[in-house]
Amino acid sequence: MPELVPLPGSVRRAVPNVQPAGSLDPDARVSATLMLRRRAEVPSELINGPETLSPEELAARYGADPADVELVRSTLQGLGLTVTDVHVGQRRMTVSGTAEAMSAAFGTTLSLASTEHPDGSGLVTHRYRSGGLSVPAQLDGVVTAVLGLDDRPAARPQFRPADAVGPSVTPAPLTAVQVAAAYQFPAGTDGSGQTIAIVELGGGYREADLQQYFSGLGLAVPPVSSVGVDGGSNSPGNDADMEVLLDIEVVGAVAPAATQKVYFAPNSDAGFVDAISQAVHDTPTPIAVSISWGQSEDAWSAQSRAAMDQAMADAAILGVTVTVASGDNGSADGATDGAQHCDFPASSPHALACGGTRLEIAPGGGIYAETVWNDTTAGSQGGGAGGGGYSDVFGVPTWQASVVSTGASGGPASTAEAADPERRHPSPPGGPAPTTSRGRGVPDVAGNADPVTGYKIVANGQSTAVGGTSAVAPLWAGLIARLAQQSGKRFGLLQPLIYAGLAAGTPAPGFNDVTSGNNGAYQAAAGWDPCTGLGSPNAPALLAVLTAGAATASA
Repeated sequence: MPELVPLPGSVRRAVPNVQPAGSLDPDARVSATLMLRRRAEVPSELINGPETLSPEELAARYGADPADVELVRSTLQGLGLTVTDVHVGQRRMTVSGTAEAMSAAFGTTLSLASTEHPDGSGLVTHRYRSGGLSVPAQLDGVVTAVLGLDDRPAARPQFRPADAVGPSVTPAPLTAVQVAAAYQFPAGTDGSGQTIAIVELGGGYREADLQQYFSGLGLAVPPVSSVGVDGGSNSPGNDADMEVLLDIEVVGAVAPAATQKVYFAPNSDAGFVDAISQAVHDTPTPIAVSISWGQSEDAWSAQSRAAMDQAMADAAILGVTVTVASGDNGSADGATDGAQHCDFPASSPHALACGGTRLEIAPGGGIYAETVWNDTTAGSQGGGAGGGGYSDVFGVPTWQASVVSTGASGGPASTAEAADPERRHPSPPGGPAPTTSRGRGVPDVAGNADPVTGYKIVANGQSTAVGGTSAVAPLWAGLIARLAQQSGKRFGLLQPLIYAGLAAGTPAPGFNDVTSGNNGAYQAAAGWDPCTGLGSPNAPALLAVLTAGAATASA
């Protein structure tokens, strides 16, 4: 037996009502993703500033040290494991072995269990572990995460079909083209020359649906290709198809000339991290990565959050903006413990968290009214509300400190299990340590998400209306592609630019301030709030903010 030392942040709590599902064959093959330390710490100004690196430069400066890679390889081979893949720039290694050998190498016991899927669809059987992991003593501090030994479903899609809202007085659902026009996406742009990556953890798309949808809009089908990650593939035929088609069709409607690459990965923490990493580091480097999957912060291990957060930090360094749905279950994020929760990965300081509104368009095409999306107060069955609140695990980044503070308005932040170190994640570069009273504020931005007001899509040959913050992440990804096309710039992490110079309670330039409504515990207000962030985009003004801010930062 090797000498083992505990791996910080690896504790997974026992799932309530877990049902044993038999023993795991000790000879069954198991794969895991290992994350390695950076060869040097990334300066905060590189993540927050206008400078970007190429993937080759990122690998050489801040990727894994080749000596660390060889140490991990030789150590694990000595324990009967096989390294099957290495990505130095992404600091990722894939290792495989028998269940017995993997359990011994990482100090755990694997079993089979059935637990509730995060989307509430029923029980799922998977490999299971609880408690912490360990690593061989030689790898202490070198390996920062071991993901995928427990391959329980990690996230849920953040979409809501209109028929889940129930009867109500409704305006007609909108097309994504109408939504883009209301937000004044820049005329004369279509996303040409840009690549948008979309991360999916299940489902798939059929060409026939894309043909039907885009022909109905009078548009050509955009260039869309699928990329398999960890054995994932474009596999239409289940409920997640609605998510996949919503993402592709919204992006294609608002940025019809942008190239789309859809990354399909297994729904596990390893699959999620691997998909984001592969998308961010792919060639060509995407202008944006759209993510419409997530789960309450406390459902993740600290090592999983850290690994994903650092993959999104890489995105910022490469000039990639990661747009993430903030959740469809209001300020509690669907939890039943009486506390408020943020959804992750939206709560990562390196993600542009996208909240939800209800958008009503005037006869002339402009905004007639816009409020916080919240269908839960209408007496409807299955109604949702935009996620938002204050992180329990990420501190307030410096760029958000002027509008999110311990004394800020908007209701109390959750402090559930605040003293538990496994819920804590190191603060992002440039941000203070997390506090027990207030953390990183979610969302940053917003857009139309109410199923009642959109979006018209085609899925499985049928026209239907779908909403949720799942629609807002691809909407913003498409907007960023068009702004990049018009400006000739990469924006990377938008937040240092869009929050610059703001005071609490002050509307942000570049945004339509949404001041009416609530998402449960929090009330909309002037300026940033934990319902719709800074608001929905006013694209011409937003472009002016982004280009002026980038010019000032580089001067």
